[in-house]
Amino acid sequence: MPVTAAMTHPHHLSVPPRRSDGFTLVEVLVAVLVISIGMLGVARLVLAAVKANDSAYFRTQAANLAYSILDEMRANRAYALTAPGYAVGYGAYANPGFTCEGTGNTCTPAQIAQYDLYMWKQQLNSSSGVTTGALPNGDGQVVMSFPGGAGQPTATITITWDDSLAEWAFGTAPAATPTPASFTLESVL
Repeated sequence: MPVTAAMTHPHHLSVPPRRSDGFTLVEVLVAVLVISIGMLGVARLVLAAVKANDSAYFRTQAANLAYSILDEMRANRAYALTAPGYAVGYGAYANPGFTCEGTGNTCTPAQIAQYDLYMWKQQLNSSSGVTTGALPNGDGQVVMSFPGGAGQPTATITITWDDSLAEWAFGTAPAATPTPASFTLESVL
């Protein structure tokens, strides 16, 4: 193939150099910055999910504890249907000084109710010094209703606890005295 003048022209033989020195480093730094901001957002989302999961866990614990005392009431139904039965308000419940566990116990139905309520109150509050407490600052009450006539006796069980961690996770600043979360169960005995 013969060489033509167009092929030997210096303009066609070399490509002018491009000025890209350092540009790749700037791109990498911008990419790292964008990824870092994205990872911070993901971390915030994970933190909120963990706190929400804690809140759901506490609500589940409250439901389980409400059904637990209801089961105890149904096991001691004859006494639960008397006044005061298992009725108890918020606040501490005194240790009855005896245990009604095991097959050889000689507890009366009233003593069984006292023991059940004491153990239930201990299970509610994780800050009561008992390792089995399920809820932060948890407390509960049982209100009995004995309607006359054909009405069925009912128990209304309300459990409260401090859910300020979940409030914080959802962007709500916890108040100086947080409003407790609550769970209520109403059932016929």
